[in-house]
Parts: sequence; structure tokens; C-alpha cells
Amino acid sequence: MGWDYSEKTKQLFLDAVHGKPGTHLGEIKDADGVGEHGSISCGDALKFSFRVEKNADPLKDRIVEARYLTFGCTSAIAASEALCCIIEERRVTPIEALKITNADIVDFLDGLPQQKIHCSVMGAEALQAAVADWARKRGVDLAALGIEIQIQDEDEGRIVCKCFGLTEPYLRRKIKELNLHTVEELTGAVKAGGACGTCRYAPGGLQDILDDIWGKEAAPAAAEPAKPVVQLTGLSRGSEPAKPVPPTEELSPYQRAKKIEHIIEEAIRPILRSDGGDIEIIDIKGDLVLVSLQGACAGCASATQTIQLLVEDQLRTQVSDKIRVVQV
Repeated sequence: MGWDYSEKTKQLFLDAVHGKPGTHLGEIKDADGVGEHGSISCGDALKFSFRVEKNADPLKDRIVEARYLTFGCTSAIAASEALCCIIEERRVTPIEALKITNADIVDFLDGLPQQKIHCSVMGAEALQAAVADWARKRGVDLAALGIEIQIQDEDEGRIVCKCFGLTEPYLRRKIKELNLHTVEELTGAVKAGGACGTCRYAPGGLQDILDDIWGKEAAPAAAEPAKPVVQLTGLSRGSEPAKPVPPTEELSPYQRAKKIEHIIEEAIRPILRSDGGDIEIIDIKGDLVLVSLQGACAGCASATQTIQLLVEDQLRTQVSDKIRVVQV
């Protein structure tokens, strides 16, 4: 499935991946502010950095250069480009940069599909973390200025969306910040419930949190049936890195192949499909798994990272650490 991106979004993406002069894909050495958001195990991660023109008064520092590194799709790269362009064009101070919202990023791109709004949120959150880093280095007391920045590590608590490692404090904060009223809006903004869907209408899940914040609204037409959840590996909000679980018994070649198929179907394919991509198993030869990325993932600049950091990592953790995944 392809996404209906604006011409501006597609052009920014193509310019960035081809390294056209004036684009911002990369990292600033000895940056004045560095911030990260997201999780590589979820398929999306962003590192944002900026350099300032320093003033005797730190509050008058001006951002003159911005860069980003991202594991993500077309919209993640384009949204990151948009954020850097806005910052550099306006020559804002780090404090002024905090006024840039995900809505500003979406407007700069001439719109984004609803399912891709989370990419603009990712950039805005990484920017906040970078400003907090700058403030620490420059001795600026943000709290004294009435500015409160919620850093990802502070959003610890009960994990509601296990597929993407999203905690209840984080979800409550984003629901209020982005004025989200439905499960569909929440999924589009931060990906919650976008993979297996179990957390959408489960007790204490997304709908219950929305009802608690805004008051009980009209119930969904039909609750989505819960599907088995396969816990993702990697760092997630409020959790420790997942550790491989040794198999309780030796699997036959047939059982091994079926387990690989199950993990790809239940844990990996939903993540790729949420970004307009897909994956197909071509063959399984012992520890070698041959796959083909399809849809938006086929031509994505992050295809290699997707194979290594998502597909191969999942199979090594849940089946065998000897597995190697190759794209054909």
C-alpha cells in the first residue's frame, strides 16, 4: 500500500537520501544540543542535534545549524528535514524552538497521512530533548522560566502498548498535548495500538485512558478482537532490555520454520504495514532466512537497518541467536 504524500514531502525525502546540498541528514560534531526519541526496535528512532551562535546571555543563543539521524520511513525523514528547515530559516533561540509544534511540521510538508502524524511528533519530542541538553550545558534553568520538558525517560510507568513500549504516563501526556479524542487519532499520532491492536479496547487500554481524560464518549461500533501479543525486544519506555528466552526443547526443522513464520506474521509484519510496507518469506534454509521487503519498505533508505535491527533481532531473540536474515 502506498501513501498519499504531498509533492513537497516526497521531494524533501528524495533530496535528503541523495545527500543534496542544503539537506540535513547527518550529525553535528560537538553539538550544543542533542536529543533522541523513539526506539529502534519499534522501527522508528530519531537523533536530533543543533549548534548555536553563542551570546554572552545564553537566552540569546541562536540556532544556526540543525541535523538529524533517523531509522524510519519517508515521512520520518521528510518531517525531520522540515523541522531543521523551520529552525534554520527562523534563526530561533533554543527557547523559541520549543514553540515549534508537530502541527507546524505537518503544515510545512503540506500535510501528512493521518497514519504518519507520529513522525512529526517524533521530531518535536527529539527537539525538546535537545533543548534540555543545551540548557544543561549552558546553565539555563528552564523551570525558572516556567518551561517544563518531559523527557522520554521520565515517562516511566505501566506499559499499555506492549508492541511499541508506550507507557500510560506518556500516552496521557500526548493525548492532552495533541488533543486526541479517539483511538484512531491516538494510533495515528504515536502508533499506540497500531500493531497487534490488543491494547485498544482491553481493560486499562487506550479507550479506557481516553474515557478517563475526556469523559466517556460514544463507545466504538465494535471492539476489535484481541490477537496474541509477541513481546518486542529492545529498549522501551519504562522497561529493561528484553533478554532472549532459551527454548524449552529442540525444535524440528518444520517446527522451527513455523515459529519463524508466526513471529514475522504477528510481531514484524504489523509494524511494517503500519508504515506502508510489508515483508515476505522467500525461503528458510537452516539458520538462513531469505526475505523480501515490499511496499514502502522496498525502496526505503533504512531497509538494511530494518532487516538487521527489527527482523533479524526478533528471530535471533525468539528462535535462535544463529539466525541470519538476508534480503533478496
